[in-house]
Amino acid sequence: MYRQKQQRSMTLTVAAVAALVPLAAACGSEKADGGSGSVGADRPFTGVQWSIDSVTVDGATHEAPDSARVLIHESGEASGSTGCNTFGARADVEGDRVRLRDAMFTEKACADTPAAFEKSLGRVLEGGLTAKAQGDRLTLTTADGDTVALSKSADASLYGTEWTVTQADGKIRTRLTFDKDAKTVSGRLPCNRVNAEATVSDGHITLGAPSTTRMVCEGSLMAAEKRMLGFFEGRAEYRIVQHTLTLTREDGEILRAHADR
Repeated sequence: MYRQKQQRSMTLTVAAVAALVPLAAACGSEKADGGSGSVGADRPFTGVQWSIDSVTVDGATHEAPDSARVLIHESGEASGSTGCNTFGARADVEGDRVRLRDAMFTEKACADTPAAFEKSLGRVLEGGLTAKAQGDRLTLTTADGDTVALSKSADASLYGTEWTVTQADGKIRTRLTFDKDAKTVSGRLPCNRVNAEATVSDGHITLGAPSTTRMVCEGSLMAAEKRMLGFFEGRAEYRIVQHTLTLTREDGEILRAHADR
């Protein structure tokens, strides 16, 4: 499933990864359905972003970088990062068994991510796995006894985190940061920079009239920006589950953003 490549300094973009398993849904295209991040009683390991702690292959344990992670979606997809390269795959889940297939990795060399760890992780993930969850810990085990040790990621903070909203095409992005002391939200829309008041109370965020720069960009960027601005000058319920922020407007429209790490 995973092929170790000769080191190179340029990332080879795998467009299918973004199309296969977007980490953040497009804004303004969903109705409220109970939100994301729920975990089925019979699948306690799905719908949770797990931090990868280590991989053990043939008795040798390889420690994972701090940012290595994996998320097995209840919709039958998986996504994650080795701490250097991101990956996506289909995930067949039945009871405590999961099999990843059609996996695709980006390909770049990172000095802080040992090649042995990436190679070992790819080897373990390419077969059928048995998942055993105990509290905030998860172990994925192959038929040969190789394992991936994981732990549940803590919820990101609303304040000081750069939240990224990615459109469905995986390319158009909005980045927003909430400031607790200033009671503002600011950042970069698909085209312009934005700043607005942000009042947080009782699980809701009320955004004031946005102040933006006045750049004019191509049509797709301006259309995405217009949809984003629809979440300003209004009140929305907010919820954070691990690294995902969900805003739900009173009319049911949903915006999801992912915490950059």
